[in-house]
Amino acid sequence: MTATKTGYHHGDLGAALIDAGLQLTRLGGPEALTVREATRRVGVSPNAAYRHFADREALLRAVAIAIGDRMAARMLPPVSRRGSPQNRARNQLRAVGLGYIGFALDEPGWFTVAFFGGSASLDGGEAKLGPAHKPSGSGVTSIDDDGVPPPFRALVDALDAMADAGVLHANRRAGAEWPCWSAVHGFAELALRGPLRGAPRPDLDALAGRTVDDIIAGLVG
Repeated sequence: MTATKTGYHHGDLGAALIDAGLQLTRLGGPEALTVREATRRVGVSPNAAYRHFADREALLRAVAIAIGDRMAARMLPPVSRRGSPQNRARNQLRAVGLGYIGFALDEPGWFTVAFFGGSASLDGGEAKLGPAHKPSGSGVTSIDDDGVPPPFRALVDALDAMADAGVLHANRRAGAEWPCWSAVHGFAELALRGPLRGAPRPDLDALAGRTVDDIIAGLVG
């Protein structure tokens, strides 16, 4: 078993298969991922994959976990100590919203895997998404020690920062995740598959900014 394009070395086959899955789904979405093609890229037989993943769905879910980590990283604001705590909290929530939309627009294949990759995109342990129940059919990527997917954790942390800074009243904090998530996810869908599909990127970025700013204004108003 020699090194191949994915950088596979003996003993690291699971990670190499996930890397191959990331390559395949980045351009082709979930349909592009097959065990045969992933193992071909790594340079092993398809049977070798089943020592690490029970089936294609298990591999696809592992790829979705890796995508979720990348999405969450995109949603983190730049580290800054400038400005008041209130402004920093607003900027954190704004970065979460714009990072979510930006990831969807820049990586539509990965975004589709994260949310529409079939049963592999669902967390079999029913990840805890706050006080409300997880909607049926929602995509779940990796989960932290509390059972929360990293992109959702980024949103929760930003809303908590808003409450801690006194920008968001406690009675408006409860359940605020859902209108925020609905707004940015809905915009991403309109831009990828709806009437905004094909619009110039500068126009999409401007509209995304307005969407995020309006939802923040609605929360604190």
